[in-house]
Amino acid sequence: MPWVEVVNLADLREGEGHKICHGGHVAAVFLAEGDVYALGDRCSHAEASLSEGEVFGTEVECPLHGAVFDLTNGEALTFPAVRPVPSYPTRVEGERVLVELPDSRTEDS
Repeated sequence: MPWVEVVNLADLREGEGHKICHGGHVAAVFLAEGDVYALGDRCSHAEASLSEGEVFGTEVECPLHGAVFDLTNGEALTFPAVRPVPSYPTRVEGERVLVELPDSRTEDS
């Protein structure tokens, strides 16, 4: 999986999502508690954008029906979601935020 530069660190705000699109993938990048996380942007319950959700610590709440996901691994923590969302490795190089995305679009992205 290639590492892709997606945003400058200075453009991320603590506790807010940032939607990115690259190579057919749509992901949500978050700065939470000083660390950067990336998840598939689509809620596994009802396809709402997680980048628009409210962040509490290292969890994001779907803005549509309130399902909560763990930013560290994409696990669904509350109903109505029961399936995880994809979680992508991140790294910061200077001011550049990079996300490791799959080579081609997958069903879960």
